[in-house]
Amino acid sequence: MATHNDLGRLAEQEAANWLESRGYTLLETNYRYQHAEIDLIMTHQGLLIFIEVKFRSGVAFGYAEEFVHVAKKKLIVKAADQYIYKKDWHRDIRFDIVGVYQDSQGILHFRQFEDAFY
Repeated sequence: MATHNDLGRLAEQEAANWLESRGYTLLETNYRYQHAEIDLIMTHQGLLIFIEVKFRSGVAFGYAEEFVHVAKKKLIVKAADQYIYKKDWHRDIRFDIVGVYQDSQGILHFRQFEDAFY
């Protein structure tokens, strides 16, 4: 059985693949700054997008977007600020959440929440 971290990494990879199939370009995975981590950094239609990926094996306990709390959002924004500075990015940005849901047959489904926070 895969560990929690293994499932999370698999969900991140599958989410990246899904987004790339929708025209997104992957720049970074698991970008770290101090205590913060951004799962995926991608571009799409001129936007720099910071993406938090959440895996759920069902929705009985809630949807992915409900599990990105204020403290986590602050850490993501802090890391994003550093990334923007480091890359000297001067165009628009966006923060998204991608929920990866596994149904009872083991099939993955994706739900994207664009502009989920700032």
